[in-house]
Amino acid sequence: MIISYLALGSNLKTPARQLYLAIYALRRAPGIQVLSIAPFFPNKAVGRRAQPNFCNTVVKVMTTLTPQRLLSCCRTIEKKQGRIRRTKWAARTLDIDILLYGQQRIQTPSLTIPHPELSKRDFVIIPLLQINPDLSLISDLTPFSTSRIPVA
Repeated sequence: MIISYLALGSNLKTPARQLYLAIYALRRAPGIQVLSIAPFFPNKAVGRRAQPNFCNTVVKVMTTLTPQRLLSCCRTIEKKQGRIRRTKWAARTLDIDILLYGQQRIQTPSLTIPHPELSKRDFVIIPLLQINPDLSLISDLTPFSTSRIPVA
């Protein structure tokens, strides 16, 4: 079994509800065991267009799925919750990204792990560090300013 971290985000159709539904779907998915869920993290949308604010979280899972099968499972959950992939940075009912998959580094046309934007996004790195402050791979990623992380 592999420990993996998934980033979940939504800014349409009651975003917090979308995250709860996605977590429920992950709990029911074969080969996935949800271990921890970070507190929800509200933030402004990233990208070019004005759009509703996002609600984000990070979920720690244990899985027997390969990275590609985990990605497929995440895409299925997104689609069931109404995700339509039209343009980059578009508003969405649900986005699930694989941030980390064990200590593996993966580069394929459909999947890059660690997620290439991981260390650049407060709304991902803060929840990730909330559920695993000792995550060793973080030091291997591009530098991140810890001054942006709020003190509890």
